[in-house]
Amino acid sequence: MPELSLQLIVYLACVGAFTLSTAITDIRIKKIPNKITLPVFGTGLLYQALFNQLGEGVGKPGLIDAAAAFATGFGMMWVLWMIGGGGGGDVKLMGALSVWIGFKPTCMVLILSTIFVILGTVGVMFFSVLTQGLFRTKEVYLAGGQTPNGLPPAAETAVKRQARRVMGYAPPVALATWVIVLWKLPKFPGF
Repeated sequence: MPELSLQLIVYLACVGAFTLSTAITDIRIKKIPNKITLPVFGTGLLYQALFNQLGEGVGKPGLIDAAAAFATGFGMMWVLWMIGGGGGGDVKLMGALSVWIGFKPTCMVLILSTIFVILGTVGVMFFSVLTQGLFRTKEVYLAGGQTPNGLPPAAETAVKRQARRVMGYAPPVALATWVIVLWKLPKFPGF
């Protein structure tokens, strides 16, 4: 276990508060507001500058690693958002988190959170089929094909798409982050 330093306290408090608040917000309102993500991004850069300066490159704590982590976390989620696989809040969530945790943990969080999303989605669907039946589950979670009169449905609005979303991305990211942070904690700050 690393020595309890100011750096470790700041890191754990900020990453913990951020992941918890985004998970709760995503569950409650199905959004991750800019007023949460943007300040955390800025304070993450400040944290890296104060405690790690530029660092020694990718894979070593510092601003260089934070930039690589941001490019990876924000970039991967931005591509998914562009093809309709996520929301803009998810992009900013990973961008802000990545500057705090660094390149390698960001890659691990992306992979582990995807596994958690898949497991969670399968669980929700299975439970829904058991409690509501297959046809009701299809109505709730799948976009409609044709309307009863045989015409194609109107374009799906963002509100309708959000209403049929199985689960938010912030809770799996929070869970993945804490699995990675606790696993890597004995090596802090050398994530």
